[in-house]
Amino acid sequence: MSPDPAPVPGLLVELRDGVLRLTLDRPDVLNAFSAEMAVGLASELERASARDEVRVVVLAGAGEAFSTGADLSGGDPFDEQTMDLANRMVRAVVACDKPVVAAVAGIAAGIGCSLALAADLQVAAESATFLLAFTRVGLMPDGGSSATVAAAVGRARAMRMALLAEPLPGRAAYDAGLVSHLAPDDQHADVVDRLARRLAGGPPLAFAATKRAINAATLAALEPALDREKSGQQLLMRTADVAEGIAAFLNRRRPDFRGH
Repeated sequence: MSPDPAPVPGLLVELRDGVLRLTLDRPDVLNAFSAEMAVGLASELERASARDEVRVVVLAGAGEAFSTGADLSGGDPFDEQTMDLANRMVRAVVACDKPVVAAVAGIAAGIGCSLALAADLQVAAESATFLLAFTRVGLMPDGGSSATVAAAVGRARAMRMALLAEPLPGRAAYDAGLVSHLAPDDQHADVVDRLARRLAGGPPLAFAATKRAINAATLAALEPALDREKSGQQLLMRTADVAEGIAAFLNRRRPDFRGH
């Protein structure tokens, strides 16, 4: 048996009664991803498939947010490695043989939103917000969200979320079919725990087969989407618009996009 991995700053890992809980733990920056967090989360998800003691995985965020996505203010460059890590996390969620539940309270934006929507089930608090914020800084959606959002809510709603970067509140996300469960804020943790216990007590082989079948039927476009998103982002990252968008974000001002 391989030893447990070393703790990862910004990621809490807890296994209890078959439930592997992975909590994004950088509440001071609304759980924005550092590179080491992304590697740690992907590694835990990849290991989970081979661990018989893990029956279900819960993804959650500490504090007031699920995750605001890539950390544009933490000093890590937004580059090809960032894209590779985002795609690795999403692939790990989809490929995991165990059910993956995203417990979303507060904002899920950028790759945080993409990650939550890649999960098999999402429990959104009524105060949750889902936001594909990429165009606000001159980028395009990634993390497979160009496929997962359209698969869940259709082309028109996906275009609205992606082009206009409009936040979608928890109840609206549930009504649109973007998420599987909705809970009042004061009951959110209990709903997540009950769902996790139910899944942990269920038939693991049947769950794995069901997950593979539904993903094959509904997410056949995911891998091509990840490749298109990476290529598109690589081109956009070289533009003056992205430099302006990130600078505007960091300085809390309105960006002045010029189309070059």
